[in-house]
Amino acid sequence: MKMDKSKYDADGQLKNGVFKEHFKDGTVSCVGKYSNGEKVGQWKYYLRNGALRAIGRYSGGKMTGEWKWYRENGKLMQTGSFEDEKKAGIWKRYHPNGTLYDEGEYVNDKKFGEWRAYDADGKLTKTTRHKPR
Repeated sequence: MKMDKSKYDADGQLKNGVFKEHFKDGTVSCVGKYSNGEKVGQWKYYLRNGALRAIGRYSGGKMTGEWKWYRENGKLMQTGSFEDEKKAGIWKRYHPNGTLYDEGEYVNDKKFGEWRAYDADGKLTKTTRHKPR
């Protein structure tokens, strides 16, 4: 089953209230709230095994504020923030063992300033600088 990105329900009405979407096997794939057809507030997305895959907020149908993504083993995979559905602020990605993989800043959906990358033992391996475009 494809995720329904439509603003309307099966009856042709604008979606309002709490919605749950499911995988084919019936397990919940995501849960969140609609207001007049737009995603609002906190949304949670799940993996097929039932573990949390991502959590974050929407405002007026657009991703906003801090979001977190997780691996199947429950460890953090990535964190970052959005402003009007564009990447903004500090973003971090993590190795499967949970140590920091890389970190840096986004401005208006583009990498900005110093970005640092680390190996799985936490040792700094690379530093790059990104200029605004």
